[in-house]
Amino acid sequence: MAADLSFDLFWSFRSPYSYLATPRLKKVVEDHNVTVNVRPVYPIAVRIPGFFKTVNPQWPPYLLMDTARIAEMEELPYAWPKPDPIVMDIASGEVPEDQPYIQRLTRLGVAAAEAGHGIEFLNEVSSIIFGGVQGWNEGDHLAKAADRAGLDLAELDTRIEADPDHFEQVIEDNEAAQKASGHWGVPLMVFNGEPFFGQDRIDMLVWRMSQHGLVHNDKHNED
Repeated sequence: MAADLSFDLFWSFRSPYSYLATPRLKKVVEDHNVTVNVRPVYPIAVRIPGFFKTVNPQWPPYLLMDTARIAEMEELPYAWPKPDPIVMDIASGEVPEDQPYIQRLTRLGVAAAEAGHGIEFLNEVSSIIFGGVQGWNEGDHLAKAADRAGLDLAELDTRIEADPDHFEQVIEDNEAAQKASGHWGVPLMVFNGEPFFGQDRIDMLVWRMSQHGLVHNDKHNED
């Protein structure tokens, strides 16, 4: 019987590419003898102060075009989030220190991963953030998404409120591990120390893992 494998997933709640990659990554995990270590990080707007003040002005419109066509190809609902998980002045690139959404989301991602439902939580929550649900932060949208992932939102919030420093430390550790892996972007999959950046590297990740004993669950069960 082939040994089970695992890979790290560095992922951001503000990244449309992370959203677009998640259903396929979830399926890879469901279909193969592999587990995913979900490691949420803060978006680059927070991790790299001033990033959007110096970014090439051609990049944001390309990103919007590219992510929209990927969503169309993958047949996924897609719209830029309202509200944006990062509060910022788009024109100036100024990102204020006070961020009412992304801190909670990222801590929730850590709590979900620690509860053993990380990839499910990322999949469900990103689908409301980027899937066209206006006011995703209001009402019971997040609670229902957590429930679909097999989790209780109130329990996650309570756990975070009891020890917020723990969750910030995990996020800090995740960001340090991401940097040490050799890439700064998300989604970033790391297998055996080898980084695979972007939603278009999932097939390559599977190919590499197959060289180390990755098998489909059906075949695994027959061995």
